[in-house]
Amino acid sequence: MSTRVGFGFDVHRLVAGRPLIIGGVPIPFAKGLLGHSDADVALHAVASALLGAVGAGDLGTHFPDTDPRWKGASSRRLLAEVVRLVRRSGGRVGNADVTVLAQRPRLEPYKARIRAGLARQLGVPAACVNVKASTYEGIGPIGHGRALAAYAVATVTIGARRRRRQS
Repeated sequence: MSTRVGFGFDVHRLVAGRPLIIGGVPIPFAKGLLGHSDADVALHAVASALLGAVGAGDLGTHFPDTDPRWKGASSRRLLAEVVRLVRRSGGRVGNADVTVLAQRPRLEPYKARIRAGLARQLGVPAACVNVKASTYEGIGPIGHGRALAAYAVATVTIGARRRRRQS
């Protein structure tokens, strides 16, 4: 058995007229994230980290913005596809740690719901998921409220496959 670590990152612009969904949780806010899917930066970062842990490329490879199947797709659906890919590769999610960077809105009231939903989707206990939020101290697009971003790390345990001996 081996444990692998993956790293993920995602960033999207905030725009009027779109719902804001972070970690699969709708958050009341005047703006939402612009993207081909629902642009959920937290779930995209976690999915990216899982893909990295199993050496399976990136989100754009699996869910290209040129494919109409993914237009407006829920990031929960994208993450479910990635978790299936991890399992097909013989892997099991160990844990995930995600940090959302947002000047506004404040995410403290939503972190427990994000954590619980993410744990369910990954098939791990809530103790194996951590959700953090941080501001950007008024610096750059995130600090000026024009974008949100997320970083994530995840571990995947890959089981050693036994080969049958041929007699």
